[in-house]
Amino acid sequence: MIALQDWMTSPAAHALGWALIHFLWQGAAIALLLAIALGISRAARTRYLLACGAMAAMVAAFAVTLAICWPPAVPHVHRIASPAPPHRLHLLPLPETARPAAIDTLRPGPPGWFVPVWLGGVSLFYCYSLAAWLAATRLKKRGTVATPLAWQQRLQHLTKELGLRRTVALLESCLIDVPVVIGYLRPVILLPIGVLSGLGAEQVEAILIHELAHIRRYDYLVNVMQTLVEGLLFYHPAVWWAGSVMRSEREHCCDDMVVVLQGDARGYAATLARLELSRGTGRELALAATGGNLMKRIHRLMQQPEGPRLAAPLVSAAVLFATATLAFAAWQSQTQPQTQPQPQNRQQTAPVPAAAPAPAPQPAEHHLVEPSQHPMIEPMPATATPMPAELTVRPSAERIHPLQKAGETPYRKWLNEDVAYVITDAERSAFKQLQTDEEREKFIEQFWLIRDPTPGTIENEFKEEHYRRIAYANEHYSSSIPGWKTDRGRIYITYGPPDEIEDHSAGGAYQRPAAQGGTTTTTYPFQQWRYRYIEGLGTNVVIEFVDPAQSGEYHMTMDPSEKDALLNMSPSSTGLALNIATSPAPGQPASDQRPRGVSVTLPLAPLGHKTRVTGRITTLAGQAVANVIDVINGLQPSYVSQFTLVPGTYHATFIVKDLVTGALERGDLTFQVQ
Repeated sequence: MIALQDWMTSPAAHALGWALIHFLWQGAAIALLLAIALGISRAARTRYLLACGAMAAMVAAFAVTLAICWPPAVPHVHRIASPAPPHRLHLLPLPETARPAAIDTLRPGPPGWFVPVWLGGVSLFYCYSLAAWLAATRLKKRGTVATPLAWQQRLQHLTKELGLRRTVALLESCLIDVPVVIGYLRPVILLPIGVLSGLGAEQVEAILIHELAHIRRYDYLVNVMQTLVEGLLFYHPAVWWAGSVMRSEREHCCDDMVVVLQGDARGYAATLARLELSRGTGRELALAATGGNLMKRIHRLMQQPEGPRLAAPLVSAAVLFATATLAFAAWQSQTQPQTQPQPQNRQQTAPVPAAAPAPAPQPAEHHLVEPSQHPMIEPMPATATPMPAELTVRPSAERIHPLQKAGETPYRKWLNEDVAYVITDAERSAFKQLQTDEEREKFIEQFWLIRDPTPGTIENEFKEEHYRRIAYANEHYSSSIPGWKTDRGRIYITYGPPDEIEDHSAGGAYQRPAAQGGTTTTTYPFQQWRYRYIEGLGTNVVIEFVDPAQSGEYHMTMDPSEKDALLNMSPSSTGLALNIATSPAPGQPASDQRPRGVSVTLPLAPLGHKTRVTGRITTLAGQAVANVIDVINGLQPSYVSQFTLVPGTYHATFIVKDLVTGALERGDLTFQVQ
């Protein structure tokens, strides 16, 4: 203990303290440069390299500063002879220009508590990281079983296809709930029990490609080194921000590799969403397929990238840089001796009011359908409710908890209805502990007061806006349940009115966007709400609601195909006879791989009955290659549709609806074009 105390007062400890203090502004400056570079670059690989470079620059800046501040070594001098000392020794003042720079740099020293606190934080972080690494390593040996031989062979094929020379093991584990890759020298891919049987072959293959991409890119080794840097410089927010950029772009790079090899970004996004439903607490030193911000990854895969958000990183980095500079300047000013007396009467300076928060970034885009029923208003303050990292498809009532203790009905209603979506868990728990109505009234008064954007005035804009949203939801979104309980009501109350609404309340024919194939289909009633910005989710957030029962009760969905009436229709009869004939073009040999003519013939309703024919032809992988929507006037006994297909195996689904009686018939047929 004495030796440690002596070291804390040594020049080496002073040098370390100054290096840590100087890194406050150095890290902020590097983060500012990284933010500017990220605002310009869009490619995931480039952004990842920029983040890695920033992390390396932070370590280099700290090391160089420590080397500069480190005290010079004092050479050992052997005394040979010493003359008699003079009777008087006069100390002459040293000129300012001749004074070494290191004296002003090291005097006065940093706070005595700074280095010990830093050492304690580094020790705790490294102990936690070591425990996480040991826990991740044990996963390779406990609770694992070998996968079927077919999948091991498929993994070897993918390994060769990606150019990997190392042997990669594939195991199933009962101790994890998402796929992970562990190890560098002997990497192992662990899949949760049931993934191979619960997911399709292409979905499992996409997961394996993602994990192999991590191995090919040496992400496990980079992640370990990144953890060491984060532990060393844990006290600086810029280090954690750069680390989060690295992790996010690392997942984007692996996602890009999956899309390049499979060519199905939509299917891969659905796979990620399905994996997220079973996601639990991850281990930092194990790379999971659902790592990073899942909602942003899915938006990116669905060709809805957020785009470079230059303003937010620049503002954050600039504020961080200014704060670090002012803090360092204040510390320097405190260490300077005060040579002049302070005047007795000092002019009081009024504090500068805080600047209003900058508006959220709004991408330039055109409104599809403007919601004219409600005025456009500013969103609630961020303190109203913590924004989730992603939107979760779940019943609205799941957020509502019953009051544990008996209480008056108005207070129960206030807790479970009025503020169900804006009260925090800590506030809910505190409210449940209250015993008297007087305490509850004071709690409710304080609840609204801390959310008032203009305290001291008669009006509480937050409270008024909140109850206006509840009233609007009950008026416009009610069905068999009150409007505030519906999914649309929950989203409206939580995030406010959307910036755009694409309304398809009548259903019927729908032209898919180019990202979804660009074909035409028939849909149930649905709506798409678009928010330009939601804190925690990003920009250009689209939320879809569908009404498959056509009852007026919409529910939120993350599956774009759920609104497709053709895929989800339940006809009264499945005996529709399909007749599909294929024929090559005149003079075209059978071995030619050019498209063939295909004709589909099916019987219609009785003559005189108007009939609607809806059909789709897909590959065996589920990709739509042809869609048919037609209305027949009832003057012909059968319906014929002709188109061309390249040789291969296809599946046809046709539904015939009698528009007079409402009867439905469905026919399914798998056929081959040779």
